[in-house]
Order: sequence, then C-alpha cells, then structure tokens
Amino acid sequence: MVQPYGRSVSALEWAFLGVPPNRNAINLLVEGEGVLRAARLARAVAVASAANPGARLVREDKHWVDSGRAPEVRLLDGEPFNWERLDSPALRAELADSGPTCEVLLFPGASSTVVFRAAHAVMDGRGLLMWATDVFRVLRGHDPLGATSTVNSEDLIRAICAPDAPPPVSDAPTMEFPSPLGPRPTNSSGPLWRRRTVDGTHLGATAKVIAAFAAAYGPGRFLVPVDLRRHTPDIRSTATLAQPLRLVVRAEDGWEEVQRDMLTAMAERRELATGPDPAIMNLPLPLLRAGAEDLDKKAAETDTYTGRAFVSHLGTVDLDGLSSDTFRATAVYTLDNTSPGGPPKIDLVETAGRTEITVAWYGGSGVAALAEGLLDVLEEALSPLEHRQWAGNRTKRPLPSQHSVVRLFREQVERAPGRVALSGPEGAVTYGELSRRADVVAEGLRRSGAGRGTVVGLLAGRSVAAIAGLWGVLRSGACCLPLDVRHPDRRLAEFLGDAGSTVCLVERPFDKRHCLPGGCRPLPLDELAGAHGPVVRGADADISPGDLAYVSYTAGTTGRPEGVQIEHRNLVNYVHWATSEFDVDADTKLPLLTSLSHDVSGTSVFLPLLAGGQVVLMRDDPDHLSLRRLLRHSGANTLNVTPSHLDLIGRFDLKPSGYRSVVVVGEQLRVEVAARAQQMFGPKCRIINLYGPTEATIGCTAHTFDAEADGVGPVVPIGVPADNTTVFLLDADRRFVAPGQVGEMYLGGAQLARGYLGRPDLNRERFPTLADGTRLYRTGDLARVLPSGELEFVGRVDDQVKARGHRVEPAEVAPAPADVRALPDPFDVQPGAATDRTDAVVVDPVEEAVAQVWAHALGVDRARVDGRADFHRLGGDSVTLLAMLAGVSRDVLAADSEPAFMAALPEILREPTLARVASVARRAGTKLAA
Repeated sequence: MVQPYGRSVSALEWAFLGVPPNRNAINLLVEGEGVLRAARLARAVAVASAANPGARLVREDKHWVDSGRAPEVRLLDGEPFNWERLDSPALRAELADSGPTCEVLLFPGASSTVVFRAAHAVMDGRGLLMWATDVFRVLRGHDPLGATSTVNSEDLIRAICAPDAPPPVSDAPTMEFPSPLGPRPTNSSGPLWRRRTVDGTHLGATAKVIAAFAAAYGPGRFLVPVDLRRHTPDIRSTATLAQPLRLVVRAEDGWEEVQRDMLTAMAERRELATGPDPAIMNLPLPLLRAGAEDLDKKAAETDTYTGRAFVSHLGTVDLDGLSSDTFRATAVYTLDNTSPGGPPKIDLVETAGRTEITVAWYGGSGVAALAEGLLDVLEEALSPLEHRQWAGNRTKRPLPSQHSVVRLFREQVERAPGRVALSGPEGAVTYGELSRRADVVAEGLRRSGAGRGTVVGLLAGRSVAAIAGLWGVLRSGACCLPLDVRHPDRRLAEFLGDAGSTVCLVERPFDKRHCLPGGCRPLPLDELAGAHGPVVRGADADISPGDLAYVSYTAGTTGRPEGVQIEHRNLVNYVHWATSEFDVDADTKLPLLTSLSHDVSGTSVFLPLLAGGQVVLMRDDPDHLSLRRLLRHSGANTLNVTPSHLDLIGRFDLKPSGYRSVVVVGEQLRVEVAARAQQMFGPKCRIINLYGPTEATIGCTAHTFDAEADGVGPVVPIGVPADNTTVFLLDADRRFVAPGQVGEMYLGGAQLARGYLGRPDLNRERFPTLADGTRLYRTGDLARVLPSGELEFVGRVDDQVKARGHRVEPAEVAPAPADVRALPDPFDVQPGAATDRTDAVVVDPVEEAVAQVWAHALGVDRARVDGRADFHRLGGDSVTLLAMLAGVSRDVLAADSEPAFMAALPEILREPTLARVASVARRAGTKLAA
C-alpha cells in the first residue's frame, strides 16, 4: 500500500507561516506567444501535481499533508492587469495554509501569461519551477519527472552535517540598514514590483548586482539565498529548501571580490547556519504573526532592516521547457514578497540571451521612481550604456517618399517614357516600351489568378523579358521568386514547391526543362513580354508596405536553402538610401552581371530604373572576356560586382574612363584589391564596400574606400549602417561587447526581412529580439568598431564560406562526402610526424589531471578540454565551479597547498581557463611529478 505524501513543517517554513497570508506568496510568471486553453491546462496541472504532491498540501498542526486536490486554474479573461507596473489583484490574493497553498492563473490573449503561485511556506523558487516545468512536460505529452521527496530543510541539514554533529544554529541578524527605496510605508496597500529585462547572460550576475548596489547605496550585509539541493543534487523536492548566505560587502569591493567571498562561503557551507532557531516552532502562529507585525512597524518607524538587499538568483531557465505545442514561452521571471523587517528583494532569472531582474518593495509615494532608479544601476552593472549605444546607430531619417517601388517606377515611366531604360545585345528599350511589356505580363498573371499573396516563379536569363517579367509580377501585386537558370531542375522544383508557387513565368529555351512541381503551371514569358505583344494598361495593384516583394533562396545554416521574404517596405528603404549613397541618377548606366535570383541584382535593376537611369544587360556570365568587353564597349559608368570579379578586373591592362562608382558586395574586400581598382578606375571613381545579407535586403552598411586611411589594414571597413537600419555587436552570451571588441553582428531596422518562408523554428533562432523589443537578424558575421567609428568585418562564427558572393554551407554541398567532416583535420598527427620524433610534445601531468577533474565536474568528454578551454563556455556555473575547485584540491594539490590555491580565486574568476587553473595549481604546489 502506497503511503500518502506528507512531511513535517520545518522551522523555516514555520517562520514563513508567521508572515501575513497576503505576503506569503511567490509568483512565477511565464509569458509567451500562442494559446493555452484553460481546460487543457487544468488537466496538465492535475497530472503534474499528482507527481509533485507538494503542490497539493494543506497544514494539519505542524505537518503538511496531501489534500489530494489539484491546485485551481483560474482563467482571468478581462482581469485588470497593468503589465508595465506588474499590478494585478490576482497577484496579491492570499494563499492560506489551511486552504489551497498553490494555484495557477491564466491571463489569455495573443500573448498569454500563465502564473504559478505558491505559499512560500510550502515551496521556494526552485520548487515552484520544478512543478511548473512538469506541467509543461504534460502539455507536451510527456510524463512528469515528479518530486516526491518528503525531506524538509532540517532533514537535509542533518543529512549534510556529520552524524554526531548537531545542526548549526545562528543568531538572528540585527536591524541596522536603511532601505534605498525609502522607509517601508505603514499604510502600504501591498507590494510594489518593478521589472527590467537586460540583454545577455552574465557571469557572476549575483555578485555584479551586489557590488553595484553597494557602490551606489552604501556598504552592508546582503542576503543571498542558497539552494540546499546543491548538496544532494539527486533530490527531487518542491519544499522550501533555500537558506540565505550573509555577505558583508564594502562600497569599494569589485564583483570579483564579492564572487570570491560568496564562493568561499558556499565552500564552507555557511548557509547551513542561517536558518531560524528551531525554538521558533514553540511559538503559536498568532503570536508569531503579531511579532512579525511589530517587526514591520519598527522597520517602518526607524527605516532599518536586516540587510541592504535580499538578492536571489533562480538560475538559468530553458524556455523550451516552459513551452507546449500551442504556446512558446518568451520570458520567465519571479515576483517575490519581502519578509518582516527584511530589506527590498531583488530576483534574477536568466534565459537564453536574457536576464530578468525584478525588485519587490512596499508601494508608497515616490517608491516606483526609486525602484526604477535601482534597476538603472543594476542594468548598468550588467550591461553598460557605453556598450549598448553606438553613434553609428543614429540612422533614423524620413524617406523621400512612402510610395512602393511599383508606384515609383510608374511615375518614372510617366516622366520620361522615351528615355532608354535597357541596353545590351537586344538593343535599346525605352521606359515606355518596358512598361508596356510589364503591363502585359501583369495582366496575364491576373488572368491566371495571381495577385496579392501569390508567389510567382521567374525562370529567365539576363534579358529584356526577364526585367519586364519582374516588373509585371510586382505590378500584379504578387511576390516574385526569381530562379537561377544554372541550377539543376531538382533544385528549382524544390524552390517552387517550398514557396507554394502555382504559376511560373518561363523564358525560352528554359521551357524545355522539367523543373516545375505538380500544381505549378508555366506561363510563356516571351509571348507575354514580347516586342509585338498587345497594348495593355491595367491598374497597378494597391501595394501595402507589408506585402511581399520577392523571395530569395539562400544557402541555409541547416544545410537546406531557406526562402527569405522581403517586404515592399524593406525594399523601398534600401532603394532610397542606396540611390543617394551610390550617387545614382538619370545619367547612371549600371550593368546587370548576376542572376536575378541573387538579391544583389536589385542594386542593378531597381536603382537605375527608379532614377531614370539605364540598366546594361549582359547575356554572358561574368568572366575575363565578357568583363573586358563590358568595360570597353558597354558605355557603363557604374559597376555592381563581387570582390572576386573586381580582383579579376583589376588584373586587366585597362584604364576605363568615366566611371563614377564601383559597388563591391558579397565577400570581404581586401585593401590590395580596392587599391588596384582605385588606380585602374581613377581617383574620381568611388570604390564602395557594401555589406549586407539577404535577410537585411541587399545591403545595409557601406564604406567608400580611402587609400590613405584604409591602407593601414588588410581589409576595407564595411562602414556604418544605412538609413533607418542598425547594427549591434553581441558576444556568445548575447551581451553587448565593449567598444573596439569583436562581436557577432545583429542587424535591425527597416530593411529586416519578414523572415524565412515556412520556417517558424528558424525564425525564432535567427530573428531574436533585444530586451527592449527590437527585432534583429543574427548574421553569424563577426565585426568590431574601429577608432574611426566604422565597422570592420573580421570573419564568421560558423563554417559558412562565400564563393563569388554566394553563400556556401558545407552541409549543403551535393557530392559525397557532403560536408565539412570530409575535410582533413589540420590538427591530426600524421604517421611519421611529431609522434615519431624524440622531441614530441609531452602532456603536462598537472594540466592533464586538472582536465580530468573538469571533464568529471562538467560531465563532458575529456577531448573537449584543452588548455584554452573556458570553464563557463563549457557549461559551468557557480556550483560546478565549486565542485571543480574541490576536485582540483583533492586530486591535484599537495596536502598543504589548498589555502594558497584558493587565495588565487580572483585570478581564476577573471580567466577561468584550464591553463590558468593548472598554472595556479602548480604555483600552490601539487602532488604530481612535474
């Protein structure tokens, strides 16, 4: 027979029971996108609570017993909730020990929020998270992990301490510290909560918060709850098992000193001695609550409290673990209450790329402003304003026109119908003639049912028909999917099928190919856009800024191409900025050298045709012969090329005259290539380095080459962001890097694509948001801000390479073996190499021993740990760091060397690499042979 769940009330829990019920709750809020149905959530709560009976407790005298009743799920549709102020009557509701001690609140909507609430007497933050995570496991169709341990904090402390040693007991802390948020109001209506989301996850976040607090508001005692579960990691309990460390911090202490003192205190297990005196169990609850009220009254009258602040860190939470098939968590944070006589509470929770900070105090006049000021201090400690703000991002500028490119092209045609729009092998074509052909294409598409929301394929070369087809698609209101005729049929069919295209404009001779998937029918482009077609002038579709202009397939980081969706608002911002940046006007003659399937061709097509200029068509693919002919005979005065093509051009024995701008895009531009081009085209020609992935619409930063200023480095800078676009440099933990440091480029602003077609999973990964809600694109490109204030591209964070401006993912290469694993390992020792020599490198036994300790503490393969390995990059946190230090002391150090080793803890914290730890161990003294 299974015994019913129950456990004794601990002295710590009895102390929480002495807090008034309306202040005895801890709230875990999970915000997300999608829908959570109350009935389905209630079923999941019931199943998860049966596996976590700590969620169903009621008190019988000094025992907790399982009521057998699942916590209520309350649907608060229409409930008043001020999210900015975190103010809701539901969050202030009492959770009494005699009734339900836990409940779940559901605030529905497009952005739903679910709140898990528990009386602090039955659960701490970690226990609440265990229960909530199991609820979402059930929602995802998995069995709950459960938490059925019946131990309380006193049981745990007795198990941790020596069997013959009584549990340590400490005196209650004195009340001697004023609050930075003002005296506790005697007539407060309840808690005041304020929240701040900070970008990045931060090593030593708790220590940084405490050090910043002490520097801004003065020194004193800080209370840091420590989860007793760390001593028995396998325990599954939702009980209140956190007891506070008491740290005395000086105003001048840096965060490394605070972190050292905190780790030292944890190593000495000082939190075991900070629980309440067990004699508190002899006090009746009415008397205990009266004492709490007296303590509160004294605190309010004297403005003195038991510490400067209570700083709690719930740890790193995986948002996927708090998501379901219909709901995706976007944020999680806690709203706590203050204890009688206790100082303000600061709670931290970290998720991927985010740190949530909440402050809890008592509401009163001016308290909210003081709380926001405190959050300003804490945010600055974690993410300095100097790192977040870069002058190059001050790019907000009004557009010359809000009209779409469709309207702008129609206006240009009406201004100068007789001007030459296209030139090349097919002869000159005027704006009026090009417009007539485009109208015929648009009408043919309308008759085929194409329009807004339709993706129309375009399979054509660099021809008059192709340009007419492109404008015809846009005029019909549809979205264009240009295809590269050099791609195999299988790849083209894959693109058309993935995009859901029902119609494809096909130019001869490509109509003989077998590349259209089922459900996609061809339209003969030559007939529609022919020179002798009918005269049609249909009305242009009414284009909205959010309508799709085109889809461009690019090699993906997953090994399969992804369709990037570019909206009209993205395209029109690029057109206006680039037209000005590249000095494009009615005299511009710009060749089209690339397939229309490559988004960089947009520079050659849209810019001149919207400025009254001319597009020079080139049938042949760019090579040394076709490029030489182009430079000699086409009459072009502007170029749009890749660095590879520019390098090829620079090797010609030519001196082209009359060139105004050469726009270089697609790869890193070397100074020697730019300098040679500058000499070739002359000093009046601007060599412009354009940077931008497809996901940010063709190009979003630019720099004009300066031979004198740029000649000091190997590569040409990529410049500053375009109008209404931004660039942020973040590290691997999504923190803003310091000025001059290398970070990954995250792009934002008006040119950011809608996302990948049909890939919500990849959109979440590649299009994250900053804490302030700014939507970004994660490029995978590394850059730094130079002293000049411009960006310099320095490489990639992944394996992606570029060839002539085209992304190449090793995982996507067709011939077998298909990916980067087929390449030889440059570090592999070959037969007859160093291992056969007498001077082969000998592994340092100290470093090897430390590496073994690291591998064990982190649970990683030994092969992943080398001298440059960073403990935190391998997944370490404060607790595993402590375990690692203990392992080194046990397995590596000489018997009397531990004090010297631990004295160097600040050095290790600053550089937690394997080589550094091994060096400190050698200096302290080891028991191993050198």
